[in-house]
Amino acid sequence: MNGKIHPALLPAGLQDTLPPDAEFESAVTEGLIAAFAAHGYERVKPPLIEFEENLISGSGAATAAQTFRLMDPVSQRMLGLRADMTLQIARIATTRLADLPRPLRLSYAGQVLRVVGSALRPERQFGQVGAELIGSASCRADAEVILMAANALKSLGVSGLSIDLGLPLLVSEAINAAGLDHEDGRAALDAALRQKDAAAIAAIDGVDADLFAAILDATGPAEASLERLRALALPAGAKVQIESQIEGLAEVMAAIKSDAPDLKLTIDPVEMRGYEYHEGVTFSIFAVNLRGELGRGGRYRSGGSGDGGDGEPSTGFTLFVDTLLLALPKPSHRDKIYLPAAATLDDAIKLRADGWATIQAMDADDGRAEALRLGCTHIYEGGTAHALK
Repeated sequence: MNGKIHPALLPAGLQDTLPPDAEFESAVTEGLIAAFAAHGYERVKPPLIEFEENLISGSGAATAAQTFRLMDPVSQRMLGLRADMTLQIARIATTRLADLPRPLRLSYAGQVLRVVGSALRPERQFGQVGAELIGSASCRADAEVILMAANALKSLGVSGLSIDLGLPLLVSEAINAAGLDHEDGRAALDAALRQKDAAAIAAIDGVDADLFAAILDATGPAEASLERLRALALPAGAKVQIESQIEGLAEVMAAIKSDAPDLKLTIDPVEMRGYEYHEGVTFSIFAVNLRGELGRGGRYRSGGSGDGGDGEPSTGFTLFVDTLLLALPKPSHRDKIYLPAAATLDDAIKLRADGWATIQAMDADDGRAEALRLGCTHIYEGGTAHALK
Protein backbone atom coordinates (compact mmCIF):
# COMPACT_ATOMS: atom_id res chain seq x y z
CA MET A 1 0.00 0.00 0.00
CA ASN A 2 1.36 3.38 -0.96
CA GLY A 3 0.63 6.68 0.75
CA LYS A 4 -0.01 7.65 4.31
CA ILE A 5 -2.43 5.51 6.34
CA HIS A 6 -5.32 7.44 7.84
CA PRO A 7 -4.89 7.58 11.66
CA ALA A 8 -8.35 6.06 12.20
CA LEU A 9 -7.63 3.07 9.96
CA LEU A 10 -6.96 -0.21 11.78
CA PRO A 11 -5.91 -3.64 10.47
CA ALA A 12 -8.68 -6.04 9.49
CA GLY A 13 -10.34 -7.67 12.50
CA LEU A 14 -9.31 -4.94 14.95
CA GLN A 15 -11.38 -2.06 16.23
CA ASP A 16 -11.54 0.72 18.81
CA THR A 17 -14.17 0.28 21.50
CA LEU A 18 -15.75 3.66 22.23
CA PRO A 19 -18.02 5.09 24.95
CA PRO A 20 -20.33 3.79 26.28
CA ASP A 21 -19.45 0.33 24.93
CA ALA A 22 -16.04 0.16 26.60
CA GLU A 23 -17.55 0.80 30.03
CA PHE A 24 -20.32 -1.72 29.31
CA GLU A 25 -17.77 -4.39 28.36
CA SER A 26 -15.75 -3.72 31.50
CA ALA A 27 -18.84 -3.95 33.73
CA VAL A 28 -19.91 -7.26 32.15
CA THR A 29 -16.41 -8.69 32.51
CA GLU A 30 -16.17 -7.76 36.18
CA GLY A 31 -19.70 -9.07 36.79
CA LEU A 32 -18.68 -12.47 35.45
CA ILE A 33 -15.47 -12.55 37.48
CA ALA A 34 -17.47 -11.68 40.61
CA ALA A 35 -19.91 -14.52 39.87
CA PHE A 36 -17.01 -16.97 39.53
CA ALA A 37 -15.43 -15.67 42.74
CA ALA A 38 -18.67 -16.46 44.57
CA HIS A 39 -18.11 -20.10 43.56
CA GLY A 40 -14.56 -20.08 44.95
CA TYR A 41 -12.68 -19.36 41.70
CA GLU A 42 -9.67 -17.12 42.28
CA ARG A 43 -8.49 -14.75 39.57
CA VAL A 44 -5.10 -14.99 37.90
CA LYS A 45 -3.58 -12.68 35.29
CA PRO A 46 -1.16 -14.20 32.77
CA PRO A 47 0.98 -11.99 30.53
CA LEU A 48 -0.08 -11.04 27.01
CA ILE A 49 3.16 -12.44 25.55
CA GLU A 50 5.16 -15.55 26.48
CA PHE A 51 8.07 -17.52 25.12
CA GLU A 52 6.80 -19.21 21.98
CA GLU A 53 8.03 -22.67 22.97
CA ASN A 54 5.98 -22.55 26.19
CA LEU A 55 2.88 -21.02 24.63
CA ILE A 56 2.45 -23.53 21.81
CA SER A 57 4.06 -26.68 23.22
CA GLY A 58 2.07 -29.79 24.14
CA SER A 59 -1.65 -29.06 24.00
CA GLY A 60 -0.80 -25.51 22.93
CA ALA A 61 0.15 -26.83 19.49
CA ALA A 62 -3.54 -26.55 18.64
CA THR A 63 -3.21 -22.74 18.71
CA ALA A 64 0.11 -22.52 16.84
CA ALA A 65 -1.42 -21.47 13.50
CA GLN A 66 -3.31 -18.63 15.20
CA THR A 67 -0.36 -17.28 17.20
CA PHE A 68 1.46 -14.08 16.27
CA ARG A 69 5.23 -14.34 16.75
CA LEU A 70 7.94 -11.74 17.33
CA MET A 71 11.55 -11.62 18.41
CA ASP A 72 12.33 -10.52 21.98
CA PRO A 73 15.19 -7.97 21.79
CA VAL A 74 16.15 -8.76 25.40
CA SER A 75 16.35 -12.57 25.43
CA GLN A 76 16.82 -12.98 21.67
CA ARG A 77 14.18 -15.72 21.77
CA MET A 78 10.94 -15.97 19.86
CA LEU A 79 7.83 -14.82 21.70
CA GLY A 80 4.18 -15.66 21.03
CA LEU A 81 1.20 -13.38 21.55
CA ARG A 82 -1.57 -15.45 23.08
CA ALA A 83 -4.44 -16.59 20.87
CA ASP A 84 -6.22 -18.26 23.81
CA MET A 85 -5.89 -17.99 27.59
CA THR A 86 -6.91 -21.49 28.72
CA LEU A 87 -3.50 -23.07 28.31
CA GLN A 88 -1.84 -20.13 30.07
CA ILE A 89 -4.01 -20.85 33.10
CA ALA A 90 -3.01 -24.51 32.89
CA ARG A 91 0.67 -23.48 32.83
CA ILE A 92 0.22 -21.30 35.93
CA ALA A 93 -1.60 -24.11 37.74
CA THR A 94 1.05 -26.74 37.03
CA THR A 95 4.06 -24.49 37.74
CA ARG A 96 3.48 -21.49 40.00
CA LEU A 97 0.54 -23.08 41.85
CA ALA A 98 1.67 -26.70 41.71
CA ASP A 99 1.81 -27.01 45.53
CA LEU A 100 -1.76 -25.84 46.17
CA PRO A 101 -4.37 -28.49 47.03
CA ARG A 102 -6.54 -29.89 44.24
CA PRO A 103 -9.00 -29.36 42.78
CA LEU A 104 -7.79 -25.86 41.99
CA ARG A 105 -10.34 -23.27 40.86
CA LEU A 106 -9.04 -20.33 38.82
CA SER A 107 -10.67 -17.55 36.78
CA TYR A 108 -9.30 -15.05 34.28
CA ALA A 109 -10.17 -12.21 31.92
CA GLY A 110 -8.16 -10.59 29.15
CA GLN A 111 -7.69 -9.88 25.47
CA VAL A 112 -6.46 -12.38 22.89
CA LEU A 113 -5.19 -11.83 19.35
CA ARG A 114 -5.42 -14.29 16.47
CA VAL A 115 -3.74 -14.38 13.08
CA VAL A 116 -7.04 -14.62 11.18
CA GLY A 117 -10.70 -14.42 12.05
CA SER A 118 -13.39 -16.89 11.08
CA ALA A 119 -16.70 -16.66 9.25
CA LEU A 120 -18.61 -16.55 12.53
CA ARG A 121 -15.98 -14.49 14.37
CA PRO A 122 -14.20 -12.10 11.98
CA GLU A 123 -12.69 -10.19 14.90
CA ARG A 124 -9.04 -11.03 15.49
CA GLN A 125 -8.82 -9.35 18.90
CA PHE A 126 -11.52 -9.93 21.49
CA GLY A 127 -12.04 -10.40 25.20
CA GLN A 128 -12.17 -13.73 26.97
CA VAL A 129 -13.53 -14.41 30.44
CA GLY A 130 -13.35 -17.90 31.83
CA ALA A 131 -12.70 -20.37 34.61
CA GLU A 132 -10.79 -23.62 34.97
CA LEU A 133 -11.22 -26.44 37.48
CA ILE A 134 -7.90 -28.29 37.63
CA GLY A 135 -7.12 -31.59 39.28
CA SER A 136 -10.45 -33.47 39.26
CA ALA A 137 -11.64 -36.19 36.89
CA SER A 138 -15.13 -36.30 38.45
CA CYS A 139 -18.22 -35.77 36.33
CA ARG A 140 -19.25 -33.33 39.05
CA ALA A 141 -16.40 -31.08 37.96
CA ASP A 142 -17.75 -30.95 34.40
CA ALA A 143 -21.24 -30.25 35.72
CA GLU A 144 -19.95 -27.55 38.07
CA VAL A 145 -18.29 -25.48 35.37
CA ILE A 146 -21.21 -25.86 32.95
CA LEU A 147 -23.74 -24.81 35.58
CA MET A 148 -21.55 -21.96 36.83
CA ALA A 149 -21.22 -20.59 33.30
CA ALA A 150 -24.97 -20.84 32.72
CA ASN A 151 -25.86 -19.24 36.06
CA ALA A 152 -23.36 -16.41 35.57
CA LEU A 153 -24.86 -15.63 32.17
CA LYS A 154 -28.39 -15.73 33.57
CA SER A 155 -27.37 -13.34 36.36
CA LEU A 156 -26.37 -10.81 33.70
CA GLY A 157 -29.73 -11.11 31.95
CA VAL A 158 -29.02 -13.65 29.19
CA SER A 159 -32.10 -15.78 28.53
CA GLY A 160 -32.91 -18.82 26.41
CA LEU A 161 -29.63 -20.61 27.11
CA SER A 162 -28.82 -24.02 25.69
CA ILE A 163 -25.75 -26.21 26.19
CA ASP A 164 -24.54 -28.26 23.23
CA LEU A 165 -22.47 -31.21 24.50
CA GLY A 166 -19.84 -33.00 22.45
CA LEU A 167 -17.37 -35.89 22.49
CA PRO A 168 -14.46 -35.12 20.14
CA LEU A 169 -12.68 -38.38 20.95
CA LEU A 170 -15.70 -40.42 19.87
CA VAL A 171 -15.20 -39.41 16.25
CA SER A 172 -11.42 -39.60 16.37
CA GLU A 173 -11.56 -43.13 17.83
CA ALA A 174 -14.10 -44.16 15.17
CA ILE A 175 -11.89 -42.73 12.41
CA ASN A 176 -8.87 -44.55 13.81
CA ALA A 177 -10.83 -47.81 13.79
CA ALA A 178 -12.16 -47.23 10.26
CA GLY A 179 -9.16 -49.01 8.77
CA LEU A 180 -8.18 -46.22 6.40
CA ASP A 181 -4.49 -46.64 5.70
CA HIS A 182 -4.02 -43.48 3.65
CA GLU A 183 -4.12 -39.85 4.79
CA ASP A 184 -6.34 -38.71 1.92
CA GLY A 185 -9.12 -41.04 3.02
CA ARG A 186 -8.83 -40.00 6.66
CA ALA A 187 -8.84 -36.33 5.67
CA ALA A 188 -11.88 -36.82 3.44
CA LEU A 189 -13.75 -38.62 6.24
CA ASP A 190 -12.83 -35.94 8.75
CA ALA A 191 -14.00 -33.18 6.39
CA ALA A 192 -17.26 -34.97 5.60
CA LEU A 193 -18.03 -35.40 9.29
CA ARG A 194 -17.30 -31.75 10.04
CA GLN A 195 -19.69 -30.79 7.24
CA LYS A 196 -22.22 -33.42 8.38
CA ASP A 197 -22.32 -34.74 4.80
CA ALA A 198 -23.60 -38.34 4.85
CA ALA A 199 -23.39 -38.63 1.04
CA ALA A 200 -19.71 -37.70 1.07
CA ILE A 201 -19.05 -40.30 3.80
CA ALA A 202 -20.77 -43.02 1.77
CA ALA A 203 -18.55 -42.18 -1.23
CA ILE A 204 -15.31 -42.93 0.66
CA ASP A 205 -14.00 -46.43 -0.09
CA GLY A 206 -13.56 -48.77 2.85
CA VAL A 207 -15.63 -46.73 5.35
CA ASP A 208 -18.48 -48.14 7.42
CA ALA A 209 -20.93 -45.53 6.16
CA ASP A 210 -23.75 -46.90 8.34
CA LEU A 211 -21.74 -46.27 11.52
CA PHE A 212 -20.86 -42.71 10.66
CA ALA A 213 -24.37 -41.99 9.41
CA ALA A 214 -25.64 -43.22 12.78
CA ILE A 215 -23.17 -40.95 14.56
CA LEU A 216 -24.42 -38.01 12.50
CA ASP A 217 -28.01 -38.99 13.27
CA ALA A 218 -27.28 -38.85 16.99
CA THR A 219 -27.27 -35.04 16.91
CA GLY A 220 -30.20 -33.44 18.73
CA PRO A 221 -31.92 -33.22 22.14
CA ALA A 222 -29.66 -34.78 24.74
CA GLU A 223 -31.74 -37.67 26.07
CA ALA A 224 -32.69 -39.03 22.66
CA SER A 225 -29.20 -38.47 21.30
CA LEU A 226 -27.65 -40.34 24.20
CA GLU A 227 -29.80 -43.39 23.49
CA ARG A 228 -28.81 -43.32 19.81
CA LEU A 229 -25.15 -43.14 20.80
CA ARG A 230 -25.55 -46.10 23.14
CA ALA A 231 -27.12 -48.09 20.28
CA LEU A 232 -24.19 -47.58 17.88
CA ALA A 233 -22.76 -50.73 16.29
CA LEU A 234 -19.17 -49.94 17.23
CA PRO A 235 -16.04 -51.46 15.68
CA ALA A 236 -14.25 -53.86 17.98
CA GLY A 237 -11.05 -51.81 17.94
CA ALA A 238 -12.78 -48.75 19.43
CA LYS A 239 -15.75 -50.24 21.29
CA VAL A 240 -14.36 -49.99 24.83
CA GLN A 241 -12.96 -46.47 24.39
CA ILE A 242 -16.10 -45.07 22.75
CA GLU A 243 -18.49 -46.70 25.22
CA SER A 244 -16.43 -45.22 28.06
CA GLN A 245 -16.76 -41.77 26.48
CA ILE A 246 -20.51 -42.16 26.04
CA GLU A 247 -21.05 -43.26 29.64
CA GLY A 248 -18.92 -40.37 30.85
CA LEU A 249 -21.21 -38.04 28.90
CA ALA A 250 -24.24 -39.71 30.49
CA GLU A 251 -22.82 -39.11 33.98
CA VAL A 252 -22.21 -35.43 33.24
CA MET A 253 -25.75 -35.04 31.89
CA ALA A 254 -27.21 -36.67 35.01
CA ALA A 255 -25.19 -34.38 37.28
CA ILE A 256 -26.39 -31.30 35.37
CA LYS A 257 -30.02 -32.38 35.36
CA SER A 258 -30.00 -33.10 39.09
CA ASP A 259 -29.24 -29.43 39.79
CA ALA A 260 -30.76 -27.71 36.74
CA PRO A 261 -33.56 -29.90 35.30
CA ASP A 262 -34.84 -27.08 33.09
CA LEU A 263 -31.50 -26.28 31.41
CA LYS A 264 -31.74 -27.19 27.72
CA LEU A 265 -29.14 -29.78 26.69
CA THR A 266 -28.35 -31.00 23.19
CA ILE A 267 -25.63 -33.30 21.83
CA ASP A 268 -23.53 -32.90 18.70
CA PRO A 269 -21.11 -35.85 18.60
CA VAL A 270 -19.32 -34.68 15.44
CA GLU A 271 -18.55 -31.14 16.63
CA MET A 272 -14.75 -31.02 16.77
CA ARG A 273 -14.01 -27.44 15.70
CA GLY A 274 -11.85 -25.73 18.31
CA TYR A 275 -11.57 -28.81 20.53
CA GLU A 276 -8.21 -30.07 19.27
CA TYR A 277 -6.69 -30.52 22.73
CA HIS A 278 -9.82 -31.71 24.53
CA GLU A 279 -10.24 -35.35 25.50
CA GLY A 280 -13.61 -35.71 27.18
CA VAL A 281 -16.97 -33.99 27.34
CA THR A 282 -16.96 -30.61 25.61
CA PHE A 283 -19.68 -27.99 25.40
CA SER A 284 -20.73 -24.86 23.57
CA ILE A 285 -23.11 -22.27 25.02
CA PHE A 286 -25.82 -20.69 22.87
CA ALA A 287 -28.72 -18.31 23.41
CA VAL A 288 -31.91 -17.97 21.38
CA ASN A 289 -31.93 -15.34 18.64
CA LEU A 290 -28.17 -14.95 18.84
CA ARG A 291 -25.78 -15.94 16.06
CA GLY A 292 -22.66 -17.74 17.22
CA GLU A 293 -21.48 -19.16 20.52
CA LEU A 294 -21.45 -17.29 23.81
CA GLY A 295 -18.66 -19.57 24.95
CA ARG A 296 -17.18 -23.04 24.86
CA GLY A 297 -15.25 -25.38 27.06
CA GLY A 298 -14.61 -28.95 28.05
CA ARG A 299 -12.28 -31.51 29.53
CA TYR A 300 -8.54 -31.57 28.83
CA ARG A 301 -5.26 -32.30 30.60
CA SER A 302 -3.48 -29.23 31.94
CA GLY A 303 0.27 -29.35 31.52
CA GLY A 304 -0.03 -32.45 29.36
CA SER A 305 0.91 -33.26 25.82
CA GLY A 306 -2.71 -33.61 24.76
CA ASP A 307 -2.39 -37.39 24.23
CA GLY A 308 -3.70 -38.36 27.66
CA GLY A 309 -0.27 -39.49 28.82
CA ASP A 310 0.40 -36.83 31.41
CA GLY A 311 -0.91 -33.65 32.97
CA GLU A 312 -3.75 -33.06 35.39
CA PRO A 313 -7.39 -33.84 34.59
CA SER A 314 -9.05 -30.46 34.07
CA THR A 315 -12.17 -28.84 32.73
CA GLY A 316 -13.22 -25.27 32.15
CA PHE A 317 -14.71 -22.77 29.74
CA THR A 318 -14.14 -19.48 27.96
CA LEU A 319 -16.86 -16.89 27.34
CA PHE A 320 -16.54 -14.51 24.38
CA VAL A 321 -17.31 -11.03 25.66
CA ASP A 322 -18.03 -9.47 22.26
CA THR A 323 -20.73 -12.05 21.52
CA LEU A 324 -22.09 -11.81 25.06
CA LEU A 325 -22.61 -8.06 24.72
CA LEU A 326 -24.93 -8.70 21.77
CA ALA A 327 -27.10 -10.91 23.98
CA LEU A 328 -27.54 -8.27 26.68
CA PRO A 329 -29.76 -5.18 26.68
CA LYS A 330 -27.79 -2.01 26.28
CA PRO A 331 -27.39 -0.23 29.64
CA SER A 332 -29.08 3.10 30.19
CA HIS A 333 -26.78 6.08 30.11
CA ARG A 334 -25.72 7.36 33.50
CA ASP A 335 -27.10 10.82 34.23
CA LYS A 336 -24.43 13.50 33.96
CA ILE A 337 -24.70 16.64 36.00
CA TYR A 338 -22.93 19.89 35.16
CA LEU A 339 -21.20 21.68 38.02
CA PRO A 340 -20.80 25.43 37.43
CA ALA A 341 -17.56 27.08 38.52
CA ALA A 342 -19.15 28.10 41.84
CA ALA A 343 -19.76 24.48 42.87
CA THR A 344 -17.42 23.17 45.58
CA LEU A 345 -15.43 19.95 45.83
CA ASP A 346 -17.73 18.83 48.64
CA ASP A 347 -20.70 19.29 46.27
CA ALA A 348 -19.01 17.11 43.65
CA ILE A 349 -18.10 14.38 46.15
CA LYS A 350 -21.66 14.19 47.48
CA LEU A 351 -23.17 14.03 43.99
CA ARG A 352 -20.79 11.27 42.89
CA ALA A 353 -21.62 9.32 46.07
CA ASP A 354 -25.28 9.57 45.05
CA GLY A 355 -24.51 8.01 41.66
CA TRP A 356 -24.11 11.06 39.44
CA ALA A 357 -21.36 11.50 36.87
CA THR A 358 -20.13 15.04 37.43
CA ILE A 359 -18.84 17.38 34.71
CA GLN A 360 -16.95 20.30 36.25
CA ALA A 361 -16.91 23.72 34.59
CA MET A 362 -13.49 24.90 33.50
CA ASP A 363 -14.31 28.63 33.62
CA ALA A 364 -17.16 30.93 34.50
CA ASP A 365 -19.63 30.59 31.63
CA ASP A 366 -23.24 30.35 30.58
CA GLY A 367 -23.81 27.18 32.60
CA ARG A 368 -26.93 25.82 30.92
CA ALA A 369 -25.65 26.31 27.39
CA GLU A 370 -22.33 24.67 28.26
CA ALA A 371 -24.07 21.81 30.07
CA LEU A 372 -26.20 21.08 27.01
CA ARG A 373 -23.17 21.29 24.71
CA LEU A 374 -21.35 18.68 26.81
CA GLY A 375 -24.31 16.30 26.80
CA CYS A 376 -25.28 16.71 30.46
CA THR A 377 -28.77 15.72 31.59
CA HIS A 378 -28.82 18.00 34.66
CA ILE A 379 -27.22 21.11 36.09
CA TYR A 380 -26.39 21.82 39.73
CA GLU A 381 -27.90 25.13 40.81
CA GLY A 382 -28.80 26.45 44.20
CA GLY A 383 -27.70 23.25 45.92
CA THR A 384 -29.97 20.95 43.92
CA ALA A 385 -30.02 19.12 40.59
CA HIS A 386 -32.20 20.54 37.83
CA ALA A 387 -33.12 18.63 34.68
CA LEU A 388 -32.07 20.18 31.37
CA LYS A 389 -34.46 20.25 28.44
